[in-house]
Amino acid sequence: MTIESVRTASTAMRELRATMQGRVVSRGDDDYASTRKIFNGAVENQPALIAVCETSADVQGAVRSARQHGLPLSVRGGGHDMAGRALRPDGLVIDLSSMRQVIVDPHSRVATVSGGAKAKDVAAAAAAHGLVAALGNCGAVGMSGLTLGGGYGPLNGLYGLAADNLLGAEVVLADGRRVATGPKDEPELFWAIRGGGGNFGVVTSLRVQLHETRHMLAGSIVYPWSQAEPVLRRYAAFAATMPDELGVLVNMASGPDGQPAITLLPLWNGDKLQGERAMDHLQAFGNPQSAQFGPMTYAEMLAPFDASLEEADGRHCEVRTRSLPALTPGAVDAIITAVGRKTSPYSMVNWHHFHGAATRIPAGAIAFGLRQQHFMVEIIARWKPDGSNSAAHRQ
Repeated sequence: MTIESVRTASTAMRELRATMQGRVVSRGDDDYASTRKIFNGAVENQPALIAVCETSADVQGAVRSARQHGLPLSVRGGGHDMAGRALRPDGLVIDLSSMRQVIVDPHSRVATVSGGAKAKDVAAAAAAHGLVAALGNCGAVGMSGLTLGGGYGPLNGLYGLAADNLLGAEVVLADGRRVATGPKDEPELFWAIRGGGGNFGVVTSLRVQLHETRHMLAGSIVYPWSQAEPVLRRYAAFAATMPDELGVLVNMASGPDGQPAITLLPLWNGDKLQGERAMDHLQAFGNPQSAQFGPMTYAEMLAPFDASLEEADGRHCEVRTRSLPALTPGAVDAIITAVGRKTSPYSMVNWHHFHGAATRIPAGAIAFGLRQQHFMVEIIARWKPDGSNSAAHRQ
């Protein structure tokens, strides 16, 4: 930072500390490193200030301060953006991590979700009333970021994307104004934030549609890598007629023995006997090393994912995604080859199946426009930050 930019940041810091309910953290503060931390340890961006907001008024003040002083501005929700866009170098970060309240109205089946709440906060609050939200597969991900980007998850077949279940939001715009948006209020903004990303303002609150929990079954089925080709081909055939009530995340990563394995992570929400038959069908793709499933809440299903992410604390990451209209034999072969050649035991390939109710929403209804059945493939490189082989891991 230049001397002038340091002075500008210092002036903004003093003004915000005098007016904000939350705290303002700057370089040199004892809690700077811990406050700046995000999931991807490879991101080294050093913001000048972090405004840890506790209210919408705090967010408004931070936006206006950044505008007045010409500071680059970014927003940190759950901190899971792998690209590190939450941390603008020498900028001001609006940190929403202290705004995690979730209020459920069980009669209208609507959750009012503060901008910094995580998916697991919403899952737990909904489960207390026998309800469920359309979420992803990671509880530590911020609900706002998940929703603004679309929000793939195992309930897409029944209820659509997370973005499809957004009923309204409170947004702080670039000029510091706070507006309510919904079907009748700021309708163009409401269209844009449902799948268009987080670049239209700071979402300080969401209104999310909840749904009934029927008979929910979840678990994991692990196949050895030697069975990869027949298991994935049988899965591809099954996926073409998968019922709406079933969602399956497919994970290809190293197992406890360090060797690659295929893990099917199904979630069923529907008739109990039909769900059990679906689980049996998934177990018949090969000879599984292990198969465990049973009645489970969404929050309980998320817990193992979050435990694995905590173990990965500080690892470096690089992520790419691809959308496949079908799991052709060529696509399956390419994925198997890539996973077999991965250079880090922490790297993986996942895919999410976009089907059912999510495909029946008209294209153009919201900003998320890809409505054909497809598989969203996540190619995830993860490695310990030893610096010796980062380029190879990324490749």
